[in-house]
Amino acid sequence: MHLHHLALGARDVASLAEFYRRAFELREHARHHHSDGSLRSVWLDLEGSLLMIEASDAEPRPVDGIGMGLFLVAFRVAVEERERVEARLVELGGVLETQGHFTSYARDPEGNRVAISHYPSEP
Repeated sequence: MHLHHLALGARDVASLAEFYRRAFELREHARHHHSDGSLRSVWLDLEGSLLMIEASDAEPRPVDGIGMGLFLVAFRVAVEERERVEARLVELGGVLETQGHFTSYARDPEGNRVAISHYPSEP
């Protein structure tokens, strides 16, 4: 059994997809549109699964710490790439919140929690 996809609701699908594409160097897999031509979703390749950025008008559900349901998307990063990826997250509009021994936690431009981790590799 393998993970097929994760889906993030977004008010601005194009901008949030571009953030994830550039921040984590993801390849765009597909774009889907509503019948009126507006952008409905952008799917990004996670090397065997997908990150689907989906249009949503719902109010954001801010999560601090561990919340109910999906509360964090974490990406693996090489130890030597951690600082570069942290800087890129901030440059692209993310907010770096905390840095632990193995993992850095941030918010994407729409407030979702995202992390980069090199666990269990030692720095």
